[in-house]
Amino acid sequence: MKPPELIDGAKVLEWVWSGDNPFGVVKTCAGEVAFEIYGLAICQYSGDLVVYRFSCDKNWETVQDDSYISIDEAKEYLPAQYQCVKATWTCSDKTT
Repeated sequence: MKPPELIDGAKVLEWVWSGDNPFGVVKTCAGEVAFEIYGLAICQYSGDLVVYRFSCDKNWETVQDDSYISIDEAKEYLPAQYQCVKATWTCSDKTT
């Protein structure tokens, strides 16, 4: 599923959707599943030098985020918990 142009006010540069099965889950401190992650988006706020990787639910709502110095770094440091489905990234200019 294609993401919106902006997520949390940041422009989507690259994204990936897991399909029917989530990339992984975010658990509570008690170990229960709190969120399933279906969308990953690398985004950048206007005027910001860093990029952010947003981990999103089925509605492209951000569940977690982290900042990186480059797009490549954001892809390289994908947490093990989000590797249940292989990520094949799409540039946002290919989604229009």
